[in-house]
Amino acid sequence: MSGTPSQPTAPAEIRPSTVAPARPSGPGAPGPEIHAIHHADRAALSELPWHLPLDEWPETLLGGLPRGISRHVVRYVEIGDEVLAIKETDDRQALREFDILGALGNLDVPLVEPRAYVNGRRTASGERLNGALITAYLEFSLPYRALFSRDLATDTGGRLVDALAVLLARLHLVGFYWGDVSLSNTLFRRDADAYAAYVVDAETGELHEQLSDGQRNMDLRIARMNIAGDFLDLQAAGLIAAETDPLAAGERLCESYNALWAELTRVEEFSVNERWRIDERIRRLNDLGFDLGELTVTTDIDGISLLVEPKVVEPNHHSRRLLRLTGIGANENQARAMLNDLDSFRSAPEIAEVDELDESQAARRWLEEVYKPLIQAIPENLTRKLEPGQIFYEFAEHRRTMARARQRDIPTMEAIAYFIVDYLANLPDEIRYVDSEQF
Repeated sequence: MSGTPSQPTAPAEIRPSTVAPARPSGPGAPGPEIHAIHHADRAALSELPWHLPLDEWPETLLGGLPRGISRHVVRYVEIGDEVLAIKETDDRQALREFDILGALGNLDVPLVEPRAYVNGRRTASGERLNGALITAYLEFSLPYRALFSRDLATDTGGRLVDALAVLLARLHLVGFYWGDVSLSNTLFRRDADAYAAYVVDAETGELHEQLSDGQRNMDLRIARMNIAGDFLDLQAAGLIAAETDPLAAGERLCESYNALWAELTRVEEFSVNERWRIDERIRRLNDLGFDLGELTVTTDIDGISLLVEPKVVEPNHHSRRLLRLTGIGANENQARAMLNDLDSFRSAPEIAEVDELDESQAARRWLEEVYKPLIQAIPENLTRKLEPGQIFYEFAEHRRTMARARQRDIPTMEAIAYFIVDYLANLPDEIRYVDSEQF
């Protein structure tokens, strides 16, 4: 294998080291050093019983949230209206992972938000304890096992693997070698009829200026093995059929990743008279949810052919367009669904015949007549079911199903009323995943 991974140097500015750490005093022991990005976090974290091993913390602190599968002890703590995840690990590793997550966040990678790290912990008798990494709980996220424990659409496993392939490609584009790619180290949020994947564990990762093919292929080999293990785990728990081939899931990830990577990075050569093919390449990238930030076009010495090489590829094409038009933040496929609904709204006869609206004007009218009435109609006790972007997607699908069944268009307010009562009210809360089983 070429390109053996080496240790990264994380950007210094992501460390909160310029802020004096809090030193709370536990019973009979010197307090640990709490390095937090936000002052409010530092003050709240200083009240926790850091002199105790994490698995001995009182249940009253844990808020009834699941403990999860991890090589480390992980607990969730409610602080005010927020939930923080605390992972116990050695001091050096806590700092290193905090730095890596911060660097990846600066690169706009989907991940859990790093908030603080703790070192210098000791028991009341003075014995050394491991440090801790603190991250924000990712609302509306689900671990992969939770998704298989519910009555979901077919090919859930395939869609999760495809989401992980997209995440891995995004990580490799910014030069991140993960080193432990798996469903277990990932959280998933619903994204229309697909999923969006988020990095939740980066302790084995390394950040480089650029990855070699050897590093990328090593990540893929690790992914193939780990995902097969994840699916064997699902089989052992009775969450997927016994005849499911665990190895096929790993192969699907590699196939999805390789196809996406080729489209994102492939160098193309064609005649100088075929410049329209550049536009075709850009449209294909847009369809995949990416923008072409920078492109190198080189003419050969005879001026006969062009060599086209993508230099900078940026994700979230539809999310950025939706945000620009409406101010709505959404996941990529949710944004695509809303933009499609906006286009349909703009082309409706009752709109097109009365007003010739440009895209921005149509977006403002769509906000006032379609999106806002739906979101404002959701009772407060149902806002924890799904995030707003997913609520709109599910509403649009529910409305289409109603229209087909009744063979007529369904007015917006009528569709909203049926959607809330017949569909949304029957969903479990997903803002914070809680289950009695220890996933």
